[in-house]
Amino acid sequence: MAGLALLYEHPQWLAPLFAALDRRGIAYAAIHADGHGFDPAGRVAPAPLIFNRIAMSSFLREGDHPIFYAQALMAHWADAGARVLNGAAALAIDASKARQLSLIARLGLAVPATRVVHRRADIAGAAAELAFPLVVKANIGGSGAGIIRYDDLEQLRAMAAEGMVPDSIDRVWLVQEYVPVRGGRITRLETMGGRFLYAIDVDGGGGFDLCPADACLAAPGKPAVTIARADPAPALIEAAERIAKAAGIDIGGVEVMIDDRDGTPRFYDVNGFSNFVANPLDVLGWDPHERLVDWLETMVERRA
Repeated sequence: MAGLALLYEHPQWLAPLFAALDRRGIAYAAIHADGHGFDPAGRVAPAPLIFNRIAMSSFLREGDHPIFYAQALMAHWADAGARVLNGAAALAIDASKARQLSLIARLGLAVPATRVVHRRADIAGAAAELAFPLVVKANIGGSGAGIIRYDDLEQLRAMAAEGMVPDSIDRVWLVQEYVPVRGGRITRLETMGGRFLYAIDVDGGGGFDLCPADACLAAPGKPAVTIARADPAPALIEAAERIAKAAGIDIGGVEVMIDDRDGTPRFYDVNGFSNFVANPLDVLGWDPHERLVDWLETMVERRA
């Protein structure tokens, strides 16, 4: 049995990690979610260390996505004695923007003004409590999917009447004040083992798809995205580490934007997949996949 197993659904996104593991001669089992099943009465995990690599955007690629299946599977493997990285608890946070914002606010950090509803019919009523412009977001998103901006209540009501609101696979929506972002850039802080790894500034030209990975940037029709290495203030780094630890995220990104109206940092997203930045040697001067493999190797040795 290999010491490490990875559950995934997007081979292209995993290619850099697989290549780094292969270069280091680390044995691993790559388990594609498609076609997978498990016996809930069984008590054998595929490896002592499991790395969950299921992305929330998987529902965009496949109607039979594994998001909820993976939560049950990760909990089952943990019960079988495996150490699961980004396990069931982290997946539950990753799969709910509403829970993310609640967690961030509980930590005393600022978030965009938001209302959460579970019916399309309640979106306009929730919007009336907020200031326009605003955005309506699906609770589970990915790569900017499920976000629409509305400039006033009349526009929202008219578009909603024609069905022009985001779909939501779990029937939960966030109605959120649109935050004018200082400099047009958001900052994504990556963490590993609860500690800061690196940060990048991402400018999507006003769009919502800010995925920084090679596979995302190469997607046909994707608007141009500008990425640069960032050096966040210590307070932002400390906040991102607190969020990652509270969310149970072993490795993942935390996104923050500076509200141009008053300079307030507003945290708004926790991403448990961690699509590392494209062209890392050019952007960062080093490859985070090598650090990730160092960490995984240490974790495997601890479980041996």
